[in-house]
Amino acid sequence: MNVRTRVAPSPTGDPHVGTAYVALINYCFAKHHGGEFLLRIEDTDQVRSTRESEAAILDSLHWLGLSWDEGPDVGGPHGPYRQSERSAIYQTYVQQLLDAGHAFKCFCTSERLDAMRVAQRASGQPSRYDGLCLTYSPSEIAWRETAGEPFVVRMKVPSDGVCVVDDLRRGAIEIEWKSVDMQVLMKSDGLPTYHLANVVDDHLMEITHVMRGEEWVSSAPKHVLLYRYFGWEMPKLIHLPLLRNPDKSKLSKRKNPTGILFYQAMGYLPGALLNFLGLLANSAGEGEDEMMTLAQMVERFGVEHIPLGGPVFDVAKLDWLNGRYLREGLDRDGFMAAVRAWAFAPERLARVAELAQPRIERLSDLGGLLAFFFSGRLPLNADTLRGGKLDDLAMRQAFALALAELDALREWRVAGIEAVLKRIADALGKKFRDVARPFYIAITGSPTSVPLYDSMELLGRDIVRERLRGALELLGAPSKREQDEWKRLIPASAEGVTE
Repeated sequence: MNVRTRVAPSPTGDPHVGTAYVALINYCFAKHHGGEFLLRIEDTDQVRSTRESEAAILDSLHWLGLSWDEGPDVGGPHGPYRQSERSAIYQTYVQQLLDAGHAFKCFCTSERLDAMRVAQRASGQPSRYDGLCLTYSPSEIAWRETAGEPFVVRMKVPSDGVCVVDDLRRGAIEIEWKSVDMQVLMKSDGLPTYHLANVVDDHLMEITHVMRGEEWVSSAPKHVLLYRYFGWEMPKLIHLPLLRNPDKSKLSKRKNPTGILFYQAMGYLPGALLNFLGLLANSAGEGEDEMMTLAQMVERFGVEHIPLGGPVFDVAKLDWLNGRYLREGLDRDGFMAAVRAWAFAPERLARVAELAQPRIERLSDLGGLLAFFFSGRLPLNADTLRGGKLDDLAMRQAFALALAELDALREWRVAGIEAVLKRIADALGKKFRDVARPFYIAITGSPTSVPLYDSMELLGRDIVRERLRGALELLGAPSKREQDEWKRLIPASAEGVTE
């Protein structure tokens, strides 16, 4: 068997370390067996997907040192590699399912579906489509179509029995069919959902092993059923444990930085971060050095060594490993090159100089003025943030709202950042300059500095998020109830939805 694996990120936000973790495992497995590794962009969510996000994902994975044999940027015989460019393919297979009686057209409105789910929850039943449209005769279906009623296409799912999902790492997983919903396969706009596109693409791209996060276990029966309906051989499945915070909760940007761009901006070396992710997938054996190259990770890789308990993303361990790379992995010239690439890239340095030049009298003023550009978390305390006209509650509200609103920005640009802070000031009924002051301190370490929005754009979304999160923690992280109350203070942003 020619082993073929893939990673299939959705370009709906900044590149996540979890994506790199899954990509690395798929890469190592494929290359360990002399096979191919593919990258596919799953951009069926036309509202949230952006080419900017796609470019950031590809650039981040390349920065880490990963490459792929086929993909949207390198081509290949199984393209196109963006799902948005494969609509005609999915239409063909949806029609095949309809003709075979394995799928049906559903005309139910969102209002009816919402009411159905409320009633099911009230009676303690699982949330599952009730099959109303399965009772329609061919003539009624034709009448509704002729009348222009919108519809989706759903798959038929058994109501009795058990689906057995074979997992190469976990063994047989049993899931009752009655807990599996009649999944929408084609949306009313003619675009496929993840489940249909995923199965069709994996088959046509000859994927032999699907290695994905364990959050997809509950969806596996739908995929098993689709392979059965199409009469295709199903790839081998391996559901990977999710990365965890030290408290064992799912790794989340609301508790810890999760963006690859954050670790790049913080000055971690790509080899060290990739090495760290590799240890989470396959830890070093007794007596083996934990510092290893990608080639060594490929050689040592084994599915049987993937931990099922959920590996902990321990930043202290990453710091230790990165320190070794800086000290042991680089000679003087290599270290100087790394410093230049991180801090003094020409384009970045030009932006910093442009912001600083109008605000100094001596070149020696640059150190204090620009130090925040070359720092991670700033040495702040709660008293540093105080002193303006906002009390602690208003600052907590402003920072919490900013975290959500800035995450929702499609493009990380000065205009969008400024608009977010102005909306927050309006929502809190405060003067804009009074709201801006604590943001200056949280982002730059000073109530006055180079222009705030330009600085935030240049620092990047991930560093800004970490500094705002740190400032919010100093004043008191909000409870879930407070967060829900505060969100109602500000109108929904036109920029997009929160990731």
